Amino acid sequence: MEQMERSNHHIVHKNWQFLNATTLKLIAAALMFLDHIHQMFVAAGAPVWLNMVGRLVFPMFLFAAADSFYYTRSKKKYLQRLLIASICMVLFTTILQQVLPNKTVVLMNNAFGTFFVAGLYMLFWDWLVAGIRNKSRKQVIKAILCCFVPILTALPLLLTGLLAANASVPAAAIRLLALLSLLIPNVFAVEGGVAFVLLGVLFYIFRNQRGMQIVFLFALSAAIYLADSSNIQWMMCFAAIPMLLYNGEKGRGLKYFFYIFYPAHIGLLYILSTLLV
Repeated sequence: MEQMERSNHHIVHKNWQFLNATTLKLIAAALMFLDHIHQMFVAAGAPVWLNMVGRLVFPMFLFAAADSFYYTRSKKKYLQRLLIASICMVLFTTILQQVLPNKTVVLMNNAFGTFFVAGLYMLFWDWLVAGIRNKSRKQVIKAILCCFVPILTALPLLLTGLLAANASVPAAAIRLLALLSLLIPNVFAVEGGVAFVLLGVLFYIFRNQRGMQIVFLFALSAAIYLADSSNIQWMMCFAAIPMLLYNGEKGRGLKYFFYIFYPAHIGLLYILSTLLV
């Protein structure tokens, strides 16, 4: 059953919680722009603080996506938009790098794929909960089996790796197969990998428990720091601040702005980097 769209008039929040969903995502978009300036111009000496503030971006968007997925009127259309955006992003960055090669920048940016896979698992979680609530063994089994789909879609990428080790396979065939495998999002190869997909799903499961959401954010940040203290991704723990300030309201929405802004700013910065650096 489709979820009813959230109402801005029936959400209880603290007086200091002044960020709605639109404002939260606009702040994340601004930080993302700074982060990608660092990515594109690091060879020219872009300061590392641009990269640091960018560590907050993914958790902020995953947090917003978890709320959006709950309230969306059609989860199917929501996932379709993300899948189409993911495919278009792969094609866009591939063509751009072929037309305008850049020796200092490799475009692997595709957050749409991460949001799509995380969204699938959010949907499977809903199916699992509904199956348990309805005491439907069939529905529970369906939800569990579907969880393997984003894992099995990694098989084309695995095949690409195996064939790449075979010198008799033409390089052009390997490149084509690699492109085709990237067009199919899987839980291992999406930006951020399994960890960020899991974080997004946990944000969704504990959507009404802000404290638990922040605990999971801190836990992942700590794990990253302990694994490699030089990896500044641990600084994403500071995303807890805008998360705490979120008031649960939708705001203006600007749904398609983010679908356009993401590839547009990456393409613009990449072109400028190629021409100027």
